[in-house]
Amino acid sequence: MDVTVIIPSLDPDEKLMGVVTGLQKMGFTDILLVNDGSDEAHRSPFETAAALPGVTVLHHEVNRGKGRALKTAFHYVLEHRPSSCGVVTVDGDGQHAAEDVLKLAQALCADGEKIYLGSREFSGPDVPRRSFLGNKITSLVFRLLCGMTIRDTQTGLRAISRKHLPAMLEVEGERFEYETTMLLELRRQHLPFEELPIRTVYIGENETSHFRAVRDSIRVYRPILRHFIRFAGSGLLSFLVDMALFWLLSQVAVPGLPDTQRILLATVLARVGSSLLNFFLNRTVVFASSRSVWDTLWRYYSLCVVQMLTSGLLVAFIYWLLPLPETLIKCVVDGCLMFISFRIQQRFVFGKK
Repeated sequence: MDVTVIIPSLDPDEKLMGVVTGLQKMGFTDILLVNDGSDEAHRSPFETAAALPGVTVLHHEVNRGKGRALKTAFHYVLEHRPSSCGVVTVDGDGQHAAEDVLKLAQALCADGEKIYLGSREFSGPDVPRRSFLGNKITSLVFRLLCGMTIRDTQTGLRAISRKHLPAMLEVEGERFEYETTMLLELRRQHLPFEELPIRTVYIGENETSHFRAVRDSIRVYRPILRHFIRFAGSGLLSFLVDMALFWLLSQVAVPGLPDTQRILLATVLARVGSSLLNFFLNRTVVFASSRSVWDTLWRYYSLCVVQMLTSGLLVAFIYWLLPLPETLIKCVVDGCLMFISFRIQQRFVFGKK
């Protein structure tokens, strides 16, 4: 196999050499370590590894993040490994079995098209609770907001074909969020991927991880939630504009109109104005659609009509079943429909053809 194994590492302990020698015993002859700004006390593993045949060590003078370390390695492979069929990224803390690295490498070299993700099970007794909850929550968010079913969103064991490395270099992110954004890029560019089952290995309580619970969680979830937050903000701004237009138009409507006609006219004109604002915000700011205006416009208003009718029918039906306030029912129904509308607009209205 002509494949490069990439191991980004920060302040490693003795487990790093165990990973390197384990990979060499498995037959890997091209191992690329990236020292991501480790301090003096933790540089000896890199020096020991560099003396081994088939091991190359790259250095960052300061810590630049796991994402940047992977990009540095991808650049190096593209420039210095012209015959390599691709790379397999491995964590240096011993949580990826060498047999599983071999499994992904063999699949990569046999196929050459797909990106392979090592997928762990999180049901074992040795899995730290924070890792179990973190993966389950992130997988749920991926499914609801991105339409992607990925069992292990946190895996660092990934096999990437050489042809896809330039695209991976364009992915945003420098730290832990890079691996999450990479998964989103697979959907955006319609890149084929497959999850392969691997062993679940956690050493201790994963105490050697450099993942900072609050700061890095915000970094990881930011690219996933970015479009939905913009979508919700667009909806809120459109609602405020709708209210303002209704008040203004109801005050300056044609004199002499009966109250019913005046209110109806103000409602319709306000809704037209606010919906057009919402359409253009979603098209340009939220989803950055490449479809033509007219192509997205008829899709958007078709969805609006269906969503309005669905809301009304569901509210009426639930109110008939349960003796609850109509306003409360409408808030719950419209909240659920908002998630559905987001996914439909993301894929059908503003998505790629």
